[in-house]
Amino acid sequence: MPDTRYAVAAVLVSAAVTWALRALPFAALTPLRTSATVQYLSTRMPAGVMLILLAYCLRDLPLTHVGALAPSAALGTTVGLHLWRRNALLSILGGTAVHVVLTSTVFSR
Repeated sequence: MPDTRYAVAAVLVSAAVTWALRALPFAALTPLRTSATVQYLSTRMPAGVMLILLAYCLRDLPLTHVGALAPSAALGTTVGLHLWRRNALLSILGGTAVHVVLTSTVFSR
């Protein structure tokens, strides 16, 4: 069993590293808040990320297969709800609900 001084030193070093790792993001964000590049990216990236996720999720979807109707209907529902109400939560929940209902009832194997 290690002596008491060694255990206390190990706990103190662990605490210091943990505190530093938790404080580092806040220290790094301070100069970025006034950056014009970060402000530009914050307005443009959400749509770009959504387009990348959409392309990634639909890349292997066989459009000639009848099972492709569930994701397509869910996507249409999500887009339609978002254009209609401009509420991200409503559109995500609505699209997810349509997909779950269609895949578990209509297109179940």
